[in-house]
Amino acid sequence: MVAHTLKLSHDGIRARAHTWVEAAPEGMVIQFKEPTRSLDQNAKLWAMLGDVAKQAEHNGNRYTPEVWKALFMSACGYELNLLVGLNGEPVPMGTSSSKLSVGKMSELIEFISFWCVENGVTLSDRGF
Repeated sequence: MVAHTLKLSHDGIRARAHTWVEAAPEGMVIQFKEPTRSLDQNAKLWAMLGDVAKQAEHNGNRYTPEVWKALFMSACGYELNLLVGLNGEPVPMGTSSSKLSVGKMSELIEFISFWCVENGVTLSDRGF
């Protein structure tokens, strides 16, 4: 069976969802979840991470935006493991920010903003 996804955005979609629930066979699994982060949130996150990478150090080291993302995700309580890469480099593996809900992504962005203020990182205004 093909999986179907509906975004509850108006009464017509809600009515369709109700119809599908009524017609669903016994044993069908229905999942409700919050929408994932928006493209604007993603763009803002990467702009912020770029600013941090250019201006900040951690334990005397400068890091790429990808590593800073892993550090911030870990600081916010998201599971993170560091693997040893094929060339001996650390490779962060853990929760993907693309899987975060809009609310959780807002919390991550807010945490990074506060961290930047506390650590003297100036965030560029890129239209957000």
